[in-house]
Amino acid sequence: MKGWLKDFKEFAMRGNVVDMAVGVIIGAAFGKIVTSLVNDVLMPPIGLLAGGMDFSNLFINLSGIHAATLAEAQAQNIPVIAYGSFINTVINFLIQAWAIFVVVKFVNRLRTEKPEEPEQPPRLCPYCFSEINEKATRCPHCTSEL
Repeated sequence: MKGWLKDFKEFAMRGNVVDMAVGVIIGAAFGKIVTSLVNDVLMPPIGLLAGGMDFSNLFINLSGIHAATLAEAQAQNIPVIAYGSFINTVINFLIQAWAIFVVVKFVNRLRTEKPEEPEQPPRLCPYCFSEINEKATRCPHCTSEL
């Protein structure tokens, strides 16, 4: 049993496992922020521009029982297709995907933005024009002193 606990501890304390756990937790919190942004900030003006429509309340009633709102239909257990919620979810996904793309692009730019030194042309022997080391004092090809 102690061997299993030791193996589990080694597994759980690896850097990449801990980093992944932190990423999942932060990702879940970020998802809640984006969901609130979509539902509370972006969708009301979009709905207003679409003629005062509330996307979260759009549904197709699959039964003959009348229901004025999605909440009413769900309370009565009426089968519905809640396509308004789907629209909100798609917009939510697109915003999250865009935000993650921007963050990854920024991080990649930070990683690769090291000033590149211009590549020096190879040093050539003035006698035989062979490529030689910068520190060489004698050409290894023609043995001339440099």
